[in-house]
Amino acid sequence: METINEIQDEIIDEFAGLDDWMDKYQLLIDMGNEQQPLPEQYKTEQNLIDGCQSRVWLQADYKDGIINFKAESDALIVKGIVALLIRVLSGHSPQEILDADLYFIDEIGLKEHLSPTRSNGLLAMVKQMRAYALAFSTKH
Repeated sequence: METINEIQDEIIDEFAGLDDWMDKYQLLIDMGNEQQPLPEQYKTEQNLIDGCQSRVWLQADYKDGIINFKAESDALIVKGIVALLIRVLSGHSPQEILDADLYFIDEIGLKEHLSPTRSNGLLAMVKQMRAYALAFSTKH
């Protein structure tokens, strides 16, 4: 099982090969499109993330000490960002998620290239994923 940091390093490598931000946006959009659509039953009011300009639904399932995230957004770039976060954090224990330093966001230049509202949305998604991790970690 890859560690959170190994996955982050892979993502940094994938983006490092692209010089142009249009290409990076395209990569994000492709990643979002490759994601499994979220089943309709999870597109509920309570799964919507506050603080995102576009609609983002996040579903977290906890089993055998591991959290699996699923999500969807109605905005292409945001869907890509969600796909990245899921790739990094899904399939790990609550503690690993809580301890994770998500340095890839700065490394690939996401923060500086996103509009302030998208940047806030990104932080809101991370916060929500951490909130789930915290909630699941206290169950034990």
